[in-house]
Amino acid sequence: MNAARTMMIWTGGIALIIAAALNLLAVIGRHTGLPLKGAIELVQVVVLIGGSLALVAATLGRNHARVHLILDRLTGGNRDVAEWICTLLSILFYLMLLGGSCWLAVDLWGSQEVSELVGVPWWAMRAFLNLTLVVIIALLVRQLVEGRRP
Repeated sequence: MNAARTMMIWTGGIALIIAAALNLLAVIGRHTGLPLKGAIELVQVVVLIGGSLALVAATLGRNHARVHLILDRLTGGNRDVAEWICTLLSILFYLMLLGGSCWLAVDLWGSQEVSELVGVPWWAMRAFLNLTLVVIIALLVRQLVEGRRP
């Protein structure tokens, strides 16, 4: 599992470097009269990939944002209950994101859902996001069942 997490971190990091490079080329292109058409669309794709992989890696490492001001002061059973509630609320949050994304997918099912300039298939990006959300929810459910073990 550690190798998969490392691979996701590297892949996501490379995606974000690509996003920065695309933005740099787009800015240079605008100032030199050679604009990079579709740069925003391509940046959206690589940021989606990088961000999604970062969420999965954070879930695997149990590194999601938490209210440490409260959790660090709790001990024993109280901390376990607070961690359980926090994980349960995280599951609920990701379920709502998945539900909204699936709703959009159903609503736009018959439409021509591609970007305007370079033809990025948004349905594929939404499918990638939905798969990522399912993986995150499954990991969180597993963590909820296993308890507060790092």
